[in-house]
Amino acid sequence: MSRFLCASLVKLSFGVIVVTANLFDRNLAYESPFTDHPQLAHNTRAIHERRQEIDATKFNDKHYATFYGGEFGNSPFIWAGGVNFTHAVASGDPFDESVLLWTRAVPTSSSNSSPDQSVPVCLSYKITTSKDLSGKAVDSGQAFTSYDVDWTVKVEASGLRPDTKYFYQHTRVQGWFNAYGFAAHNTTADIFVHLGDYIYESLGNGAHIGRQTLGRELATIHDYRQRLNQYRTDQSLVFAHQHAPWITVWQDDHEVADNAWKAGTADSNDTATGCSFSPSGACFTDRKLAAIRAYHEWMPIRQVDPRDKLRIWRNFQIGKLLDLTMLDTRQYDRDLTDVYYNTDVNTISSFGNRSLMGTAQEQWFYDTLSQSQSRGAIWRVIGQQIVFTQLNEDGAFDLDAWDGYRANRGRVLDHLYKNRISNTVILSGDSHANWVSDLAHPNDTVTYDAKTGAGAIGVEFAGTAVTSSSSFGSGITPANADVMSRSLVDVNTDLQWSEGSYRGFFTLTIDSEHLNATYYAMSNISFANLDGFVSAQFVVKAGQNKLSRPVAGGSVRAGVLKF
Repeated sequence: MSRFLCASLVKLSFGVIVVTANLFDRNLAYESPFTDHPQLAHNTRAIHERRQEIDATKFNDKHYATFYGGEFGNSPFIWAGGVNFTHAVASGDPFDESVLLWTRAVPTSSSNSSPDQSVPVCLSYKITTSKDLSGKAVDSGQAFTSYDVDWTVKVEASGLRPDTKYFYQHTRVQGWFNAYGFAAHNTTADIFVHLGDYIYESLGNGAHIGRQTLGRELATIHDYRQRLNQYRTDQSLVFAHQHAPWITVWQDDHEVADNAWKAGTADSNDTATGCSFSPSGACFTDRKLAAIRAYHEWMPIRQVDPRDKLRIWRNFQIGKLLDLTMLDTRQYDRDLTDVYYNTDVNTISSFGNRSLMGTAQEQWFYDTLSQSQSRGAIWRVIGQQIVFTQLNEDGAFDLDAWDGYRANRGRVLDHLYKNRISNTVILSGDSHANWVSDLAHPNDTVTYDAKTGAGAIGVEFAGTAVTSSSSFGSGITPANADVMSRSLVDVNTDLQWSEGSYRGFFTLTIDSEHLNATYYAMSNISFANLDGFVSAQFVVKAGQNKLSRPVAGGSVRAGVLKF
């Protein structure tokens, strides 16, 4: 169990500056998101130096309680009032011996006054294997937070043991993200994997069900912090964060803005016109850096490499069972995408030099796949943002997905086939609908048999949204969605199941012989509830590189199977 507490009267035997810097540095939110880029990271030495200091030589210990103990020459203030843990706790990016712990601690007082900006809040944390926090702590420590990081705290608890359960204490708040709550209450997931669009930058249309978003279209650090703050008050989302550690890919597009790529979005870039989307005057680069900082403050995600700007692509080795490889197919180095007005993207979608990931990440991805097989891992699970399989939708293609980067998709498939890399499963989000496919080269009916799955090199599981409207049409009924799904599974060779009405999520249960995927549909998202049902179940057997036949056992409760 981990718990964050206010600890304003703890004594340490270190010198003032050394300890102060250490306690700021212990909070990884100050590295948001990397230390050697000053436009994003915080200089904790400078934050220490700006803090209020007084000549305390005339005071003694019993009259002047201090966090730092024996040396009173210049003892800095620390907030000694109340603290409101506004968003409970969360954890993320677990390794075999460590995990990130997160909370937000806003100072409060009876007079409703906040501390001067130079006064930090000090927290202690403790993690143990006992539910009541008894016994010796596995790890413990203290950290500072302040207004600079929106009062968020992110620390790394270390010294943990693999395959050991830890618990959270939490508080309750209100909300409507039912899929998160259903997953946390009704499944036994060890890890939550989020594939992007954690927030939306637009105001949306949820006012009629009590879900009006605050503020405006997101552009500044205040805007992004406010939106993350509001989302994280949802009861189901809070409980899901407490239930298990999260592994996320920031961002699909909406954590910055719609249809983002490396140099712009659908309504913003760094031209004079592109800087006029917001009254703030923020240009795309300003907007992107603000979004990145806020995301790192509010999410329990690791800084992968301080020398590599924007990098969040990373790999998690879970024993010899699997490698979970998280890609950034959106923000890192994506070439021009479809931003609605640039119809020429359709004419260049097959160009060989186009990349979703950029050269460095793409090569790292291929190396990681090969190394995973070489080290004897059974499964390779790839978490990324957008639909991988070709989807011909009545002659149209989603050029913001892998269909807009066809040569890049071909290179991935070629690497799998040529190196005989087996047991690869790609996870996808973004599309607001459910899709399950065998992995094969598009339209290949010579070496791939859609009926038996022979010739496939893996499987893709793509999931729908938690609340956002279906890409089949807002509010579309299951019956009408199934008409569209019937056409889609008939036209697209690799596509084995399509479902476009329900909001929800899916789980993976993995052992050395099988990978089972279970899709869940939410019955109603217009009010807070935990009503849902299993819509479809799929099995992949180790070594077969395809969906087991008959697909989904030959029957689903929602959507349409190919056969």
